[in-house]
Amino acid sequence: MKQIADKIFQFGEHDDQTIEQINMIASDERVYRAVLAADGHLGYSMPIGGVAAYMGVVSPSGVGYDIGCGNLAVRTTFKTNNVGYWSDLVYEIARTISFGIGQVNKEIVESAMVYSHDAWNIPAVKELLPIAQGQLGTVGAGNHFVDILKDEHDWLWVGVHFGSRGFGHHIAQHYIKAGGGKDGIMQAPTLLDVNSELGKEYITAMQLAGLYAMAGRTWVVERVLEIMGAQAIERVHNHHNFAWKERHEGRDFWVIRKGATPAFPGQRGFIGGSMGDISAIVEGVDTEASRTALYSTVHGAGRLMSRTQAAGKKKWVGGKMVRTGKGQISREMMNDMLLAKKVILYGGDTDEAPQVYRPLDNVLKAQGETIRILHTLEPMAVLMAPADVEDPFKD
Repeated sequence: MKQIADKIFQFGEHDDQTIEQINMIASDERVYRAVLAADGHLGYSMPIGGVAAYMGVVSPSGVGYDIGCGNLAVRTTFKTNNVGYWSDLVYEIARTISFGIGQVNKEIVESAMVYSHDAWNIPAVKELLPIAQGQLGTVGAGNHFVDILKDEHDWLWVGVHFGSRGFGHHIAQHYIKAGGGKDGIMQAPTLLDVNSELGKEYITAMQLAGLYAMAGRTWVVERVLEIMGAQAIERVHNHHNFAWKERHEGRDFWVIRKGATPAFPGQRGFIGGSMGDISAIVEGVDTEASRTALYSTVHGAGRLMSRTQAAGKKKWVGGKMVRTGKGQISREMMNDMLLAKKVILYGGDTDEAPQVYRPLDNVLKAQGETIRILHTLEPMAVLMAPADVEDPFKD
C-alpha cells in the first residue's frame, strides 16, 4: 500500500487513466478518503476496485449500473469423486439456469424479502416490476458466471457472480439522470445529498436492488445444489457494487465500493478469479492497512485489457452478434489454457479468457495485509453466457 496523493491510497500498480479517475473522485471536498484496490481498472465515473468514503452524500454513479453485483459461494457435501460425468452436470445446469442479456427466467422466483420492500412505493421503481419479476434468478452476460470449484481438501464449492440485472441498471440510469449526471467513463461522479428526497429515494431503491441481487444468487445456487444432489455446509456472500453507511475513525460516512469487497475483521468474502485461475475464500483482518483501506479488499483478478482489445469489435448483424475486428486473444489461445487447467467451459468468449485478467495470486499478494486466505479454490467447470451475447449493462 502507498499513498499516491492527498486522501488517496493505492494497492498494486495501475495505469495512468485509472489513477486519473481515482484522483477525480478524491478531488471532491466531501470525500474523506479514496482507495484503489489491487485489482483496479477503469470504470464508468469511478474505477473498478475503487472505494470512497463520502460525507453527507451518496454516489449512484459510484455504486454503478449493476447495483448489488456480488459473489456467493457455498461449500457442498460433495467431493470431486461424487460427480460421475462432469459434462452431464454442466449440461443440466446450462439447461436450467438462464444466461444472457434480457433473459427471462424459465421459473418464476418468489421472494418475500424482495417484493415486500418499501422501495416499491417509489414510482420509478414500481414501473420496473415486470422486469424484476422476469429476470430474478437469471445470471446475465459479461463476466458473470456459475462455477463449480474444488478446495485444498477436495470439497466442491458452487460459486456465482452477478448482480441486479436490468432492474438495477434501470434504477441506476434513473437516479444518475435525476441527479444531473451523465453517462461516460471520465464523467464526474453523480452525488446526491443523503438528506434530500432524491438521495433518500436512491438509497431505498439501491437497498432493494441489493436484496434482489442476493435473492437471485441464492436461488441459482440452490438450483445448482438440487441438480448436483448436494447440500450446503457453509455460505460466503458479499456485494461489491454498493454503498454502506459505516463508521471509520470515529466518524460516519457513506462508503461506496465499486468492484471492491467489504473486509471487516472476521468478515469472509468470496473473491473470484478468471475462468482458468484460482478463486479464494478470504477473511478480513484488523491491521493498519485494513483500517487505511476502509476495511475493503479486491473483488476479483482485475482486467489487463478491455473487451474490445481482447475479442475485437462486435456488432449485431441480422439478429446475430458478429466480430468486425480481430482481438488479441484467439479462441484457440483461450481453449488451450483451459485444456491445460482441465476446466470445462460452457459459453464464454475471448473477452473473458484467462489471458485477459491478472493472476489472482498476484493480486491477493499486492493487496497486502487486508485479508487472510482461508481456502484456495480451483475451477472444475465454468458456465457463462454464450459467446454471441454482448453485455450492455455497465459495471
